[in-house]
Amino acid sequence: MAGTDERDIQQLKNRLIELADKAYSRNIYTYTSFLGLAEQQAYYGVEREVAYAGVSMEGGAPLCERKIIRFGDPGYEEAFPIVRLEIRPKTPKFAENLTHRDFLGAVMNLGIERDVVGDIFLPDEKSALLFCHENIADYIVENLDRVRHTNVACKRAEGEIALESAEPERISVTVASPRADGVISKVYNLSREESRELFNNGRIFINGIQTQNLSCQLKEEDAVTVRGFGKFIYYGQTGVSKKGKDRVEVGVFGKM
Repeated sequence: MAGTDERDIQQLKNRLIELADKAYSRNIYTYTSFLGLAEQQAYYGVEREVAYAGVSMEGGAPLCERKIIRFGDPGYEEAFPIVRLEIRPKTPKFAENLTHRDFLGAVMNLGIERDVVGDIFLPDEKSALLFCHENIADYIVENLDRVRHTNVACKRAEGEIALESAEPERISVTVASPRADGVISKVYNLSREESRELFNNGRIFINGIQTQNLSCQLKEEDAVTVRGFGKFIYYGQTGVSKKGKDRVEVGVFGKM
């Protein structure tokens, strides 16, 4: 579901209720497509209403933000329909440095919908790990052969994934308090006005939940996503500056 305006969100809420009812009445698992952070707010809007069906969410790896919601508790385990693909240049020596946008654009140019594609991670400047719905995985493998001007090979990735152990860059910033707007301003070198605009435009998510509360006090281990900038973990206060301000530490993941 590409749009996130009020009509789209209401339609998504209705769809979630339908999926929950279907899972419960038929004693099966039902699944959504990949939902972005903004779309996931539709779920939180009906969370109590659908809880009876049994709910779980998965993106493919712990750091994934785009997730599939599964309803049902039929008494058996079933894997989420998520496949991890590995995209690498055929000739690394001559490959360009590629961005998240480059890989996403190449996949979208295959004519598929955004909601069958999950997160894309860049282990280096020339390759990517892409999560997608299992129904579209083979199509991407067979047809994705170029990203910008670089010829690439795409295959299903095997073995364990190490994204959960990826270490963010730890940085220390000085703030008046652990208010979310102040910490975000310091982390991304923004003015307080620019930070407020991000809140007002619905681009701030704390632990996956959208918030417009500028004065929200961050707690240790809170995960903060700022759409268009990246993600960081708030580790808490480490000291006090000479001017009496809080010195806090965060772990910045950057754009993903």
